[in-house]
Amino acid sequence: MMKYLHTMVRVTDLKASLAFYCDALGLRELRRFDSEAGRFTLVYLAAPNDDSAQVELTYNWDPEVYTGGRNFGHLAYAVDDIYATCAHLQQHGVTILRPPRDGRMAFVRSPDQISVELLQSGAALPPQEPWASMANTASW
Repeated sequence: MMKYLHTMVRVTDLKASLAFYCDALGLRELRRFDSEAGRFTLVYLAAPNDDSAQVELTYNWDPEVYTGGRNFGHLAYAVDDIYATCAHLQQHGVTILRPPRDGRMAFVRSPDQISVELLQSGAALPPQEPWASMANTASW
């Protein structure tokens, strides 16, 4: 038997990462573990009403430079309203890298450059401005 537990993402600024994942994206903190001996903090997050798919933020207290975040791929979340979600993220200072021009999909990045894909639940929404004519920003 096998059960999916979580995906681990290393972060360089825990406060900024929690602002992105919790305040902007809407995930909630399930639990936290600080290791004095190991000099790290683990924070487990999940989408509202879904504890089964968790993200583990690993914050190492001693500064490190992480490279290759793009090699990770991305996290993906289904949302009820792709346009409202992207507007909410913008209000939190998040740049929409791949706008939901098609009413179906958007991409943003965390403070540590982890790509997050947002997918409209169910059928795509009808194209809507300003999203329909918004260009991509950087890579996702």
